[in-house]
Amino acid sequence: METVVGIDCNQARLLLEKGEVVAIPTETVYGLAANGLNESAVQKIFQAKGRPLSNPLILHFSSKESTKPYVLEFPPILEKLADNFWPGPLTLLLKKTQLVPAIITSGLDRVGVRVPAQPLVQTLLQSVDFPLAAPSANLYGMISPTQASHVYKQLNGKIPYILDGGACENGIESTIVGLENDQVVVYRLGGVSMEQVASIIGYMPELKNHSENQPLTSGMVKHHYAPNTPFTYLEKTFVFQEDKNDGFILLKDNRPEIPAEQKYILSEKGDLKEAAQNLYAAMHFMDQKHFSKLYIERFEEIGLGTSMNDRLNRATKKFEG
Repeated sequence: METVVGIDCNQARLLLEKGEVVAIPTETVYGLAANGLNESAVQKIFQAKGRPLSNPLILHFSSKESTKPYVLEFPPILEKLADNFWPGPLTLLLKKTQLVPAIITSGLDRVGVRVPAQPLVQTLLQSVDFPLAAPSANLYGMISPTQASHVYKQLNGKIPYILDGGACENGIESTIVGLENDQVVVYRLGGVSMEQVASIIGYMPELKNHSENQPLTSGMVKHHYAPNTPFTYLEKTFVFQEDKNDGFILLKDNRPEIPAEQKYILSEKGDLKEAAQNLYAAMHFMDQKHFSKLYIERFEEIGLGTSMNDRLNRATKKFEG
């Protein structure tokens, strides 16, 4: 089966209504979507990705109001975050109702819900009468896709259709937040920074983005977002050697000694928003160059830099030891 790439929301809708999986664009990364109320359809997501059933999925909705039948309560502080960041790259972990199948939450009592901002997926969500379950549209543990071509490369033949919405605007997954003891907790760093969350709730939330056993939500596993090429951090003391076939991903072009064909510049201006938009695309591009090793700079631990470092910590972890 050759996977079709197109821009037809109606085609995507018909496939989803038939219980198929479809790759969809969001402003964060491309998602692998299925009818979130159809267990056999959701099962196909796990099969196509090779994702363990113990790793929960996020449900996507067209509006805050449309989430209400699926959550038992919407605490005011989380509703305040929704009102500030929806539609957008924020997922809320809320107590689920019986309408949400156990396969979505891996049997846990909270479900991640999000209202994406991307226009094409908004059109799609408004045309169906069910939420879309959708993790990132990549093979489990690999680099997340921010272009339809990234999805096609990993999942061609495994899914019938990729809805092509162009390059993702944010380029990094949604931030996931919930409540513990009436305090906001961040479970996954993402497109809404810790500082942005703090500006709404009045304090810096606790970060609990690792799980030794059962992940509470998406993105908490130790090894994730990784290329095939051995991948490590570029230390400030690193000395470039011309005779080595190494590749480099840099925030700005601050290493003139490295030839242009061996480096990828994320943002000429050093802008973290632009860097986040380009991060996964850079990793995909450089991974195809068959370098012996890939190096990447750490980002400043502020705003989106913290979120990007979180992804890189998980990606490089695969190649440690």
